[in-house]
Amino acid sequence: MPAAADGCRVDARVKPEHDGGWGEREEIEVQFARINDATIHYQVIGAPADRPVIVFANSLGTDFRIWRDVVVQLAGEFAIVLYDKRGHGLSDVGRLPCSIEDHATDLAGLLDLLSVKDAVICGLSVGGLIAQSLYQRRPGLVRALILCDTAHKIGTSESWNARIAAVEKNGIGSIVDAVMERWFTSAFRRPENTAYSGYCNMLTRQPVEGYVAACAAIRDADFTEAAKAITVPTICIVGDQDGSTPPDLVLSTAKLIPGARYEVIPDCAHIPCVEQPEALTAIIRAFLTSIPPGENSP
Repeated sequence: MPAAADGCRVDARVKPEHDGGWGEREEIEVQFARINDATIHYQVIGAPADRPVIVFANSLGTDFRIWRDVVVQLAGEFAIVLYDKRGHGLSDVGRLPCSIEDHATDLAGLLDLLSVKDAVICGLSVGGLIAQSLYQRRPGLVRALILCDTAHKIGTSESWNARIAAVEKNGIGSIVDAVMERWFTSAFRRPENTAYSGYCNMLTRQPVEGYVAACAAIRDADFTEAAKAITVPTICIVGDQDGSTPPDLVLSTAKLIPGARYEVIPDCAHIPCVEQPEALTAIIRAFLTSIPPGENSP
């Protein structure tokens, strides 16, 4: 396992070969890399060299485990990169304040470290903002965009400032019920659903500093004009009961992006990879089979 230039360890079995492909691997390992000023936690799952790379960027208050039920269905068909953005999961909080552009720079740094380019970026909520920023700053890294339950602009300054104030005063636990009403349908929020309890735990165990910083980054982000300049294949996906980025908002984003597709997932709120992973996977797979081959394809 060779050391990268910054001293982090990179698994040689998942590092791309000279032809730009990704070799298959037999197991998954926890990996860390120093990117810019933060240690970033990531994971790579290899696939045959002619398959696209999908990069998953998760939502506010979560870590990359939310993608598990999608990844298990796509593993082997596609190479996969998952990571915890700064301030979430096992990644450092890093320098504060941080913007969506800083998050995009982190992702670009990780992809550079892994020699990944021409990737499909699948971003959920704030992950979708990061995906849009990555395309704006480093378009050569992006083959296509899958924008899940996200928008060109999410929320208002007033709503984000109120959330930040509540968390700074009373902690993340004080907003759990309100957030979960946006994340999941009432059917998922049953007291007997142990998965629901687990995702409440995931939210409350995020670092307060990291959560607040991400809230501020979302508040200040506006990709209304940038969305109009996206030229790669793009699909916008939303749950029909999403309380954070409602269908009308996601549709308005799709209309800004030339040629973007739009899909609604029934019986689903803000986190389709948890609540309706089979439906989301089917949409992702159908989208990927329809886009033109990238430079890493035969």
